[in-house]
Amino acid sequence: MRPSPKDRRVPAEVPTWLLFPLFFAAVYLSHITLLRLPYFWDEAGYYIPAAWDFFRTGSLIPQTTLTNAHPPLPSILLAAWWHISGFVISGTRTLVVMVAATALVAVFYLAKSLRNTQVAITTVVLTAIYPIWFAQSTLAHADIFAAAFTLWALALYFVPSNENQILASGLFSFAALSKETAIITPLALGLFEAFLLIRSRIAAERRSHALWIVSLFSPLIPLIAWYAYHKHQTGFIFGNPEFLRYNATANFDLARVVLSLWHRLLHLTTHMNMYVPVVCTIAAFFIPLRASAPSQIPRRILAGIGVVLLANWIAFSVLGGALLTRYLLPMYPLILLLCVTTWQRHLQRWWALGLLSAAAFLAGLWINPPYAFAPEDNLTYRDMIVLHQQAISIIAHQYPQATVLTAWPASAELTRPELGYIRRPVKVVSLQNFSMAQMEKAAQDPGAYDTALLFSTKWEPSVNQLNIGKINRGADAKYFDFHHDLSPVEAAALLHGEIVWQGRRKGEWAAVLRFPRAVNALLTPPTFAQ
Repeated sequence: MRPSPKDRRVPAEVPTWLLFPLFFAAVYLSHITLLRLPYFWDEAGYYIPAAWDFFRTGSLIPQTTLTNAHPPLPSILLAAWWHISGFVISGTRTLVVMVAATALVAVFYLAKSLRNTQVAITTVVLTAIYPIWFAQSTLAHADIFAAAFTLWALALYFVPSNENQILASGLFSFAALSKETAIITPLALGLFEAFLLIRSRIAAERRSHALWIVSLFSPLIPLIAWYAYHKHQTGFIFGNPEFLRYNATANFDLARVVLSLWHRLLHLTTHMNMYVPVVCTIAAFFIPLRASAPSQIPRRILAGIGVVLLANWIAFSVLGGALLTRYLLPMYPLILLLCVTTWQRHLQRWWALGLLSAAAFLAGLWINPPYAFAPEDNLTYRDMIVLHQQAISIIAHQYPQATVLTAWPASAELTRPELGYIRRPVKVVSLQNFSMAQMEKAAQDPGAYDTALLFSTKWEPSVNQLNIGKINRGADAKYFDFHHDLSPVEAAALLHGEIVWQGRRKGEWAAVLRFPRAVNALLTPPTFAQ
């Protein structure tokens, strides 16, 4: 049964227009050293090139990068903002900060409406400093746009009023047009409302559930329209065939799904020190309720939050070739809200658990866990960017005519000046990665390149450090493209090159290699025996 607004304590009115500038200033100042960093990873590989193409040509279909059929709303918003700020990296990152701040206002509104101001403040602070959220708060990935729209839509859904169905539907539609996988949340809630409709026997309640069902399924319409347009323009519905294979069709393997469910459960409950608030919450359940404990969040809302978490956990264990944690970005505030609510109901000094969790999250920004992870999950991504800047600067100044052997994303960084790494593009020869198999292929054609830019394609503990991820290495290599990068010394020996520069920052590394090649000076081309 959907509780009416009268059945719940109405929270004090929050001046939202005052919260946004406050949250924006806090996020902006806490990220101020990151605002001029060049574009990183998927920013450089898809989102910025796609928005850059729309900015220059007005085409919703990317022209200078392979189309992945991602919906176009982030490109539209970025291009519109660039007309105001100019096409500068700091302008892009300022827009993302604005989006992140808007999402945090939604978290505050939801938490205060369901609980109280203390819970709202604690949930917002923990969300803002959680390493994954903190890192994504300036990165122009579609996920932060989708998260902001999704959280506002959830705030309207879980704090209903008579006119919120249409607005919630619009926000869920914007979320789906930011990232197609955001459709999971409204569809899951639509099925939840259908379940409630079947159970209900009261006419007014059934009418409310029916309206919500229509509203929650309607975001499918603009998403389908986008895919129809994409099919008309490119001949593909879901992007190029390789993208579809990697992110969907190749994933329908029972063993892979089971392993993904395990990884995703860890991502939601333990990754980047999330285990601290989760373990504290589990322990709090064993402590009796306070005599003056605030009331529980209504069971129907708890069930709805559970449905959202469950649907995203399962869906992202099947969809997506890479198990990137930013896909789960809107889920982390919901988990933290449940944790903080439990602390407040069971403990007089519940705020101490908030301080402990905050300390753990702040530590997680700089201290890496004892297993491999994506650099964008904390400030390791900054170390990677700085190393790439240094390596590319060496190439640009000392070897501007070089042909560089490297892998993505450095291949894009070296050829696309708009990404912020280089002023004039250089020629590249691309590898998939720096594994032994790929480097052996490169060794078979040594004349194709004269320089190499090698780097760590992921972060993993060094050989003398604890690595609890070793037990999954075989399965991760089979299902998630896990590989071991050759070190600069190993690569130089295999390719018969010389290391002219290398750098390391907290486990990340990069190196520039040169290959003295003998040049055949014959005036006539050589002939080969048949």
